[in-house]
Amino acid sequence: MEEEEEEEEEGLNCRAQAQLQGKVLFLTVCAAGIGGTFQYGYNISIINAPTTYIQRFINETWLERTGASLDSGVILLVWSFIVSIYSLGGLAGALIAGPMAIKLGRKTSLLLNNAFVIIAAVFSGFSRMAKSFEMIMLGRFFTGINAGVSMNIQPMYLGESAPKKVRGAVTLTSASFTALGLVLGQVVGIRELLGGEESWPLLLASNVVPGLIQLMTLPWLPESPRYLLIDRGDKESCICALQKLRGNDDLSSELEEMQAEQAAIKGQRAKRPWELFQNPAVRWQLITIIVLSSAMQLCGNDSMYFYASYVFQEAGIPYEKIQYLIIGTGCCELITAVTCNAIIERAGRRLLILGGYSLMAVWAIVFMVALSQQSRISWMPYLSMACIFAYILSFGIGPAGVTGVLPTEIFDQMSRPAAYMICGSLLWSNLFAVGMAFPFIVEGLAHFCYLPFFTVCVCSALYVSFFLPETKGKTFLEISKEFSKRNFKTQTREKFWKGPEEIKSTML
Repeated sequence: MEEEEEEEEEGLNCRAQAQLQGKVLFLTVCAAGIGGTFQYGYNISIINAPTTYIQRFINETWLERTGASLDSGVILLVWSFIVSIYSLGGLAGALIAGPMAIKLGRKTSLLLNNAFVIIAAVFSGFSRMAKSFEMIMLGRFFTGINAGVSMNIQPMYLGESAPKKVRGAVTLTSASFTALGLVLGQVVGIRELLGGEESWPLLLASNVVPGLIQLMTLPWLPESPRYLLIDRGDKESCICALQKLRGNDDLSSELEEMQAEQAAIKGQRAKRPWELFQNPAVRWQLITIIVLSSAMQLCGNDSMYFYASYVFQEAGIPYEKIQYLIIGTGCCELITAVTCNAIIERAGRRLLILGGYSLMAVWAIVFMVALSQQSRISWMPYLSMACIFAYILSFGIGPAGVTGVLPTEIFDQMSRPAAYMICGSLLWSNLFAVGMAFPFIVEGLAHFCYLPFFTVCVCSALYVSFFLPETKGKTFLEISKEFSKRNFKTQTREKFWKGPEEIKSTML
């Protein structure tokens, strides 16, 4: 009887420890996400609702200053700059994210990053009171910096904190929080809430709330164990962080794997972005993130939102109801992001990205055909509407989230921050480029405007099919070795003129 009671007690303790481990990891994910990638999606969507009111404010402010009204073309230009400067801020944030992550740590960088969103909220919230549309520009720029930093550091922090068996799912929550921010931004921006003429400054300043939530919760949670051990050499703090995240599970195998990576990169310092381009040991990793990070914005998913209102109007949806259907498009992305979280550790990374881009290529063709026939066939607007939802669903099921997981998995600790800087720079630069070029693409190609995006989707699917190895369930060292075989394939074939010692020195 006593033995049975002891076994039962041990079982209860194990379950309690597992629950504690799950809670700490869950809280870490939520605290990092709410003030992290959530802000990216939220700040993209909240700017759409007050478009007319801010344009009117720009004209009224200029009229009060100079006594003359602005031409409609100039108002549109100023408005375009307010929207686009968010991308420039994001690019700046992506460039400073790497040095912040290396010098300050992952968690501390996320906490300090909230200073940018607080500054942004002050500028945007008091812009109408100060009668200054320039303050809105500054607010959007600082908001962009905040999003650029969090888009780089959050997946890095979560990927380094998660156990191997759920690393992909945990890192992928970054995409789920982006989609959640997009939906909540659309909801808060409806006219009945903060999307009205009197409340738009409050809407633009509302992004401070997620930042404050993160400042109150994240300090109580652990730093990345890998950062503590490999970057700072602090084994005790690493074990303490692991115990908080894993409970009292056996940490020996995970600690051993970290120490093996620490030994493999001993004596090295954190890489700079340009050094990755010069290093043959990361050639294919670099090509992979360049191709897939560029495709994220060049695939045309964000441009679907540009067409949404027009297509819904053509389908006969009343104007006042369209805002609710737009929320539906955001919900599509959220549903697929959560679904992707649930299946990534079963399906793997490669299949989800390949399937996503392949489906997007199909829907791009159907969408162009539907657009070209909308004026001739009565039911075509409904097909166009279905294509919008299908395109967004296909993007969310793989490319939207899995792309952000890859840099964490395919680069070592010393190269990872630089890799995320390159990813972030490409993401924000291409977002800006597509935003500027898309109206001209529509004007030049008309109903066939998705032909360039179709090409990007096909090329991305082919690249993944032929060149991207599966990383599911592998340690960072195993993934690194797999890429090393490809990076040094040529040297292996030509070893009759290059000895093994020389090859080894090249790799180092």
